[in-house]
Amino acid sequence: MCIDIDVPPAFGLSVMFVLVDNHYFTKIRTMKNKVISDFELQAFPQTKTHPKFRPGDTIRIHYKVEEGVKGGSNEKKYRIQQFEGVCLRFRKGWTDSSFTVRRIGANNIGVERVFAYHSPLIDKIDLVTAGVVRRARLYYLRNLAGKAARIRTRRLPEGTLRSSLDPNAEEKKKKSKAKASSSKAK
Repeated sequence: MCIDIDVPPAFGLSVMFVLVDNHYFTKIRTMKNKVISDFELQAFPQTKTHPKFRPGDTIRIHYKVEEGVKGGSNEKKYRIQQFEGVCLRFRKGWTDSSFTVRRIGANNIGVERVFAYHSPLIDKIDLVTAGVVRRARLYYLRNLAGKAARIRTRRLPEGTLRSSLDPNAEEKKKKSKAKASSSKAK
């Protein structure tokens, strides 16, 4: 049994009472203002599609870094820098969604970086390996080192890793299929 109670729109909340085994549990759902949602859609159109990932996955982010400009020119030069690590947190939302990635840098020092999901500076995101975790926030990994910080891997659908890591994977796959079909025909 589910009872919905709408709080006045000024509060921006909707409260739902759920009856489970003769106990009421409350769920509070936040609603965004329609004007804000429309503005976000116009201001930040979804132009890039990143792969779906979640905390525990190892991802590689290709991030544009502005280089210093020599001379009097006002052009900005960018180079793409890769940052690979474990996703610790994925904060969902629309324009305010972000994710935190942690990697072990030089001298075994942990480096964490927070990326805005819809940032124009993110060129692309590759899913390297998928992990099995039972938490949404993996902050406990900060205190672990070595084998203790390992994350079990989960299986992904066929071709997910090859297409994201190797840009020529589709061509190689077509060539291997063509060779296999030609050898069968003989």
